[in-house]
This record gives sequence, C-alpha cells and structure tokens, in this order.
Amino acid sequence: MKAILEGSHAVAEAVRLVKPEVISAYPITPQTHIVERLAEMVADGALESEYICVDSEFSALSACLGASAAGSRVYSATSSQGLLFMAEVVFNVAGMRQPIVMSIANRAVSAPLSIWNDQQDSLCLRDSGWIQLYAEDVQETFDMHLLAYKVAEDHRILLPVFVCFDGFIISHTYEPVDIPEEKDVLAYLPPYVPFNKLDADDPLSMGMYATPEYYMEFRYEIDQAMGRALDVIKQAGKEFKEKFGRDYSELVEAYRLDDAEVAIVAMGSVCGTIKDAIDAMRAEGRKVGLLKIRAFRPFPAEDIKKALAGIKKVGVFEKNVSIGSRMKGAVGYEIKDALSDSSVQVLSYVAGLGGRDIRIEDIKKMTDAIEAGKGDCFFGLREELI
Repeated sequence: MKAILEGSHAVAEAVRLVKPEVISAYPITPQTHIVERLAEMVADGALESEYICVDSEFSALSACLGASAAGSRVYSATSSQGLLFMAEVVFNVAGMRQPIVMSIANRAVSAPLSIWNDQQDSLCLRDSGWIQLYAEDVQETFDMHLLAYKVAEDHRILLPVFVCFDGFIISHTYEPVDIPEEKDVLAYLPPYVPFNKLDADDPLSMGMYATPEYYMEFRYEIDQAMGRALDVIKQAGKEFKEKFGRDYSELVEAYRLDDAEVAIVAMGSVCGTIKDAIDAMRAEGRKVGLLKIRAFRPFPAEDIKKALAGIKKVGVFEKNVSIGSRMKGAVGYEIKDALSDSSVQVLSYVAGLGGRDIRIEDIKKMTDAIEAGKGDCFFGLREELI
C-alpha cells in the first residue's frame, strides 16, 4: 500500500510493523513527531508495546538497555543534544551487545543553538560500536528500520543500529511511501529470539567490571562483529529486495559513475540534490558522478575502492566538521584511507552545517573546486561575516 506520509510518521509506521515490545524515548526537535505518533498508536491499541515515559534521553536509552537485556525487542529515537546526553549509555549498549535500533533525526549540535540539520551528532559517536545507516529519502528511511532490526538481531552481529536521516529535510517532508503488509514484514523479520537475556532461573552478568586482562578482548569482539556486519547487511538487503522489491544489497550506490572523471561522495538527503546537479552538468558535457554511502559503520572501504576505480578526482561532501584536522570532515578521512594505495586525489568540503541550504549551483561550484584541486575547506562561508 502506498501512502503520503511525513517522514517521522513513516518511521512510526515502520516501528509499528516490527512490533517492539518496549519503546522508550524523550521528545526533542526534530524527532518529536516520531514518538508522539508511536504514543498515539499505543494509546489507541494499534501497537501493543510498553511505552515507558522517562525524564530525559539518558533515562530513555537506559530503560531500553534494561528491557533489551531482559530479552525484549526495543526501540528509541533521539537527535542532537539528546544523543549526546545519552552518550554514556550508547557505549554501554554496544558493549553489552544489545541489538537496539534507534532513529537519529540528524541535527546540528550546540553551541550556538541550532535545530537545523547536519550530521555532527551521529558522526561524533562513530566509534561507539553502533552500526550507522544513512537514508536519502523517506522511503529509504522507512525501509532501513526493517533492515536495521534484521541485522542487529542476527546472532552473528548483536550490535545496535543508528538509522540516520536528515532532520526536517526528511523527518518533516511528506513523500509517497510504499508500506508493506504485516504478514510480509513478519516473514522478513520474525519475532525476536534473544541470544542471551537476564533470567533469575539462569543467572548471568552483563557489562560487569573488566580488568585490564579482559577489557581489550571485549572491544576486539565488537570490532570483529562490525566487520561481519558488512556481509550481513548485504544479505539482509538482498532478502529485502526479494521480499519488497527495493534493493539494499550494496552499502554504496553509484550514480552515473561509469565514465566519470570526477566523483562526489556524500551521505543522506543531499544526494538527491547532487543527482540533479550531476544531470545538469552531464548535459553540459562534464563527466561527474556520485557515490552515495549507505553505511558509515561498518565502513565499506573495499566497496568504495571498487566503485571509485579509475576516477581521477574525488570530492567528499561533509555535513560534519572534525575541528582541528586537516581534511576537516570524518567521511573524508575514511575515503582517503580506503583509496590510500591509489593516486586519486581526495578533497574534503564541509558544507550545509546548521541547516544551510545546498543548491544545485552550490554543487556545481564545488565540482569546479574539485576539478581545480582546491579542497579541504569550509564551503560556502559568508565572507562578510569572517
């Protein structure tokens, strides 16, 4: 069934279909519409979940951690300062190997205060042990929530997942969404069977004290699971295509890259604008293409290397800033590392921070800079304010 839905309400529909037993979240712009809609669903009897009302984001993820450890499928959502407030628990969830799925309506981080979009919030927790998926539009955002549970709960992985989508740009935009039937979702994502759970009749410990003789091995195991997730995500994406017709079997998506001399690399909703800009530049005879990254963690280095083979220059569009670093953005460093044994020039462009508009003309100007070899900069600064 297709319906015109606000992005946040599409997320709520996806959560309804996966039937979490426990939901706990604290409202924060621009995530609030998700948890409001879920609260309505629970109150109306459309969703049989325990909705735990809490006093903060820290409490919300703490409640989810306890419920997951007790063997429940759980869900939460947050954004920006809320994500940072729960940062301690974010690390605990991954360290205790709990397959929690959490929506991140990406928003800039204060100060100064901004409620608008960039990807600083999720990317600054890239080393926490959570899988990170990034959606381009409302349909992908919906689909990735089903995919996220499929991957997180796989006993080979048992890692939590951020499903990241651009705040307001996706969360508050109305688009057509193909909503599958409950029976088809159940066939794709069976009821959750926990690998381990807290049980008074069969006691075990989770997240307990680790001496130096053991702590490093726990972090190693998380890293190994993240590596295995590369193939598990692809397999889950292949099964998704077989069941629902939309293909997520690759962690990257190429657009007009076959004969490109210049490639732009990006994540999230800006990829739609970049595709339109590329079409316009192609009409002018410029050989430009896009590589969209769907999974930032695990980072698909080999897939990126293969996709960008033969490209002369690569420009990375950054909606985050790694302050004090030379390349300025977290994604650029990963791309440069993936291509370290090649001669391709990798340039980084920080743009769109705090929700600043990125237009087709901006993408064209960025492509001019890539072709000229001028990168590693803040793109589109208001010069009169500097």
